[in-house]
Amino acid sequence: MRKLILAAGLISMLSACGGGGGLFNRDRPDEFAVSRQAPLVIPPDFALVPPAPGTPAAAQVDSSKAAMEAMFGGPAARSAAETGTLSAAGRANAAAGIRSSAGDPGTEVVEKGATTRDIIAAPEGDGQDARASTPQ
Repeated sequence: MRKLILAAGLISMLSACGGGGGLFNRDRPDEFAVSRQAPLVIPPDFALVPPAPGTPAAAQVDSSKAAMEAMFGGPAARSAAETGTLSAAGRANAAAGIRSSAGDPGTEVVEKGATTRDIIAAPEGDGQDARASTPQ
C-alpha cells in the first residue's frame, strides 16, 4: 500500500513536468526579425524663441561674471563686526596698490627674531630630514 501511494505521488509530480518538448520547444522571439526604429525628428513647432525686446544679446553677456553671480549671489553687504574690524585695522589708511608693493625694500616690517628667520629660510622638503634635539 505504501509503495502504491509513493508511486502515485511520483507520477503526479512528474506529470507536471510535461509540456510536449520541454526546454527546446518553447516560443521565443526571432532575433533576426528585429527592425530599426526611425530616428526621432523634432517638429518644426519647437523652434528657438527669439529674445525679448530689451534683453542683451547672448554674445554681449560676460559669462564669467554671470557664473560668479549664479554661484555666489553677487556682492554681499559686510556685517557690522566685519566693518568694525576693518575700520580698526586701518582700512581707510591703506594704499590702493599695497599688495603690489609689499615686497618693496622700503616696506616697514617687525623683527620677529632669529628663529622665525631660520624657519622662513629653511629649504623645502617632505620633512624626512627633520630632526629635533632637546637639551639635557
